[in-house]
Amino acid sequence: MEQSELKQNSAKDNSADTMTNINLDRALCRIAHIHKGIVEVLRYPKRVISVTFPIEMDDGSVQIFKGCRVVHNRTLGPGKGGIRFHPDVDLNEVSALAALMTWKCALIEVPFGGAKGAVICDPKKLSSHELRRITRRFISELGDNIGPYIDIPSPDLYTNEQTMSWVFDTYDVMHSGNNNRAVVTGKPVALGGSVGRREATGRGVCYAARHFIGKHMVPGLSNLNGATVAIQGFGNVGAVVAEQMHCMGAKIIALSDSQGGIIDKEGLNLAEVAAYKREHGSLIGLPGTMSTTNDALLEVDCDILVPAALSHQICAHNAEQIKAKLVVEAANGPITPEGDRILAGKGIQVLPDILANAGGVTVSYFEWVQNLENQQWELDEVNEKLLKKMNKAVDVSVERLKSLTAEEGEQSEDGHAYPLDLRTAALIIALDKLVAVTSQRGIWP
Repeated sequence: MEQSELKQNSAKDNSADTMTNINLDRALCRIAHIHKGIVEVLRYPKRVISVTFPIEMDDGSVQIFKGCRVVHNRTLGPGKGGIRFHPDVDLNEVSALAALMTWKCALIEVPFGGAKGAVICDPKKLSSHELRRITRRFISELGDNIGPYIDIPSPDLYTNEQTMSWVFDTYDVMHSGNNNRAVVTGKPVALGGSVGRREATGRGVCYAARHFIGKHMVPGLSNLNGATVAIQGFGNVGAVVAEQMHCMGAKIIALSDSQGGIIDKEGLNLAEVAAYKREHGSLIGLPGTMSTTNDALLEVDCDILVPAALSHQICAHNAEQIKAKLVVEAANGPITPEGDRILAGKGIQVLPDILANAGGVTVSYFEWVQNLENQQWELDEVNEKLLKKMNKAVDVSVERLKSLTAEEGEQSEDGHAYPLDLRTAALIIALDKLVAVTSQRGIWP
């Protein structure tokens, strides 16, 4: 796809918006007496902004870039969601991710609504100066459509602390005289970022997985100690998951990056892996390991599989080959609805993205609070608050799953197209809250 083309539709059966609607319907069909009109309010985004802007490149040429920002819902508070830079991002994907963020914030109980933004570009082919100009121009195009009480960006795919520094500085120049630190989260600590924010998504994944396993929800797995783990993706999230799960006693036997993966059934030495990646730019070729592909890594015989890369990784064509006891969605949307159906039929538990990777937005909320109050919390405090949030979300989701399972067990026939799972239970909790608050607030005017 050319970078100037922002796709409006997708022909894929597993497109992001199709997946979102299927998963939403899976939950809605199990909620009695729901107001249809309010459901439609939750189904569609509140605001979609598309922008086009020119950028002067390092060689003096001018290129046109396209971007968008979607606010899905603001019932619980200002929009919240990342900005991603990727050559294949499209508006449907951004809208679906904004909706997922709405559900995630409602489940984890932070006062935000869902949002997402993107610029179509290939960061691997751009210099730091070009990325800076793209970021600043994109934020200036959004103008007053972002703000500490309106819509708050954060890092996402191929954006980071440096990107958020440019976001903050651009907004601060345009709105001088205010405390603008809360306009963006995921900033460097020196600019008001929260300690622990960079690791928050990966750490939250590990907290959730450990607590879920500890509740005896995974047959044949009682704790993380000695559990074998395969992780697809060795970026910011995947690398933190590997490190944290290793510290919790797990054995990391497979890892991958965009170029492929490595396997060592005896357990990978993470220090050696990181050093080799820094030196060679890839994991492939690490001495003492067997090379594999990203697709084949998903089928490794292990206790826990963590897709921490892209969406649509486990679907109809490969779900039957998954051998893990538990799949933990560190990425957004790595399992399609048909993949969910097949995994459920195999008795494989799934810790869904709406719950598993909510640590990032949780600590983003902590950062926002610290910025508004001009405070700086210690790492222990941040991690303790994160642990409580993740454990509570696991607890309420598991309890709702058990209660729904008991209710359906009393019925003579189950007419649902998809089996009941933790994803559906967690989404029902989020929808219950959003419907209740929407009803309490009323429809304006």
